[in-house]
Amino acid sequence: MAAPTAYIVEAVRTAGGRRGGRLAGWHPADMAGEVLNQLVDRTGIDPAAIDDVVMGCVSQGGEQGFQVGRGAVLASRLPESVPAVTIDRQCGSSQQAIQFAAQAVMSGTQDVVIAAGVESMTRVPMGSTGMLFAQAGLGKAKSPRQEQRYPGVQFSQFMGAEMMARKHGFTRADLDAYALESHRRAAAATERGDFAREIVALEIETPDGPAIHDRDEGIRADSTIESIGSVKLLAEGGMISAANASQICDGASGVLVVSEAALKQHGLTPLARIHTLTVSGGDPVIMLEEPLFATERALKRAGLSIDDIDLYEVNEAFALVPLAWAKHVGADPERMNVNGGAIALGHPLGASGTKLMATLVHALHRRDKRYGLQTMCEGGGIANVTIVERL
Repeated sequence: MAAPTAYIVEAVRTAGGRRGGRLAGWHPADMAGEVLNQLVDRTGIDPAAIDDVVMGCVSQGGEQGFQVGRGAVLASRLPESVPAVTIDRQCGSSQQAIQFAAQAVMSGTQDVVIAAGVESMTRVPMGSTGMLFAQAGLGKAKSPRQEQRYPGVQFSQFMGAEMMARKHGFTRADLDAYALESHRRAAAATERGDFAREIVALEIETPDGPAIHDRDEGIRADSTIESIGSVKLLAEGGMISAANASQICDGASGVLVVSEAALKQHGLTPLARIHTLTVSGGDPVIMLEEPLFATERALKRAGLSIDDIDLYEVNEAFALVPLAWAKHVGADPERMNVNGGAIALGHPLGASGTKLMATLVHALHRRDKRYGLQTMCEGGGIANVTIVERL
């Protein structure tokens, strides 16, 4: 008997907002709540039929504290009967939300699950929850036993990025060239209207009055290799700069995952099916490298080769991650991040997983392609890989 299938019937995201930018006025629970509303409105499903909401969020403090997933439900038009949970797998939080939703459906325990994510990096700055404890003298993130296992080692994504660039033989020029291409692809996709189907437009207030936010704010269409190369390096003698790393971003996103029974019961049309899902851990020091090896394992599990995959979304936490990934797995760069990535579009941490899935699923439909693969590096040396098949 064939294993139960999990289907994606809708996938949406807000347009990214720059730090202190056009989405700064949106409370994260309200922003995520509007994504939930749109998933319901676009599919026409009875909101009372939703079995659960799995919300990714990294900085779970301040306005994103007190279980922001449940807060999003209460800020939406969903009934109080819809439960929610907030999860943290660092940058992969909402990609893991997709996988948890799919696992619930494939196990037969639930039929309709929303996987979503939110991060207001303006209102709840990255690392702010840990800094509050450190400033209060309430302990360190690295435990004594971790120190015994990794003596004198600092767990740092920036240090890991520099280590990885050197290990895989990339120069700053390579990273800057990739960053420029991210902006070019994102600008071209925007002008073609490629993001229109996936974007949830939000009402905002500007100095000139009310407006609609429906275009990614971080894209720099006028970028040049000279302007990117002029940005100061984050470490003396290093290769990483703010220009060849992901942008701080405000945003929310979500995917509606259902069973075959729910498709029939609610008259839903699937966009894709979840083909393969996996997660693995690796070196927490170099930290960003695990997507390379996780992808190899996922493809083997799926019975596919990298050549079978039509489009790849590899999160641009740093330019070197997709560059090293493509080099290691033998991927075609022309199929990778075809609409640009987080360097141009922003990386709203806990929202990036479902954000990338929204872009991937809709790109598969626009380009009439079959298989898509999504992966990203995550704090602590973890990586999720999700393979979907367009329907």
